[in-house]
Amino acid sequence: MTTSPFSIITDGGLDAFPSLLNSVPVAPFALNFGSTTYRMNEITREELYEKLRTDPEHPTSSQPTPQDWVTAAQESGAAQILAVTISAGLSGSRNAAEQARSLNPDLTWHIHDSGTLSAAQAFQVHAASTAVQRGESVEVALDWMQRVHQETELYFTIETLEYLRRGGRIGRVQATLGGLLNLKPVITVDKSTGQYTNVGRARTYRSAIEAVATQVTQKYGEGTPLRLGLLYGSVREDADTALEILRGRHPIVWSDFAPVNPVLNIHTGPRALGIAAAAGAWPWER
Repeated sequence: MTTSPFSIITDGGLDAFPSLLNSVPVAPFALNFGSTTYRMNEITREELYEKLRTDPEHPTSSQPTPQDWVTAAQESGAAQILAVTISAGLSGSRNAAEQARSLNPDLTWHIHDSGTLSAAQAFQVHAASTAVQRGESVEVALDWMQRVHQETELYFTIETLEYLRRGGRIGRVQATLGGLLNLKPVITVDKSTGQYTNVGRARTYRSAIEAVATQVTQKYGEGTPLRLGLLYGSVREDADTALEILRGRHPIVWSDFAPVNPVLNIHTGPRALGIAAAAGAWPWER
């Protein structure tokens, strides 16, 4: 059993960073290729890219089951659980966590909707894990996560909208682009809805990477020190390019890289670039 007052668990919406406190039990999503199902940790990114190229049937993703959440909670070894979920506006994972709570009356569950995903979800998991590490209360962890959420923006671009279209996730993004699938969007997660929305567009993928970086600078102001979580799909150099652009405009107080996980990749397509950004030091360091 852990000696901490509570433990953090999360779901497969997380893209974890090596230098953050992101090593927590995960309730995994699943990928479905017709009648064949893989848990997200059972298929490599390279295998996924090959299937996306060759399989005529576009894969779908499935949220964690209540039992997946129960298993993650049991893995944590704690009697008090803080479950951090992908945005309820993008997945039913939070509902599954709520069902898991009813299956575990012996555990105390606190369920937090991150309102986001991926690298921005990783920032919140890091905040909660830091609270555990420091012996703080669940209430402090929730406060830190909410503060991190409010000051963090997630922007990403993709080489083609085709995969969002196939997966039925294009929604407001396509509406904003006017249905022009040849354009490269700059997408964020709307904090009021927890859903994707488009905030920019570009004619080429290289200019879309620059547009993502420009969104960050416009949000925080040139010269503002930044923390940057950089995401990449099939081409790691895309993230290096984005970091180089932002280094020319901001002092970078922390940065790290993570690959987009397979479940998110089936919606973005193989080539994608994302940035979670926040200004200055973490809330607990100020």
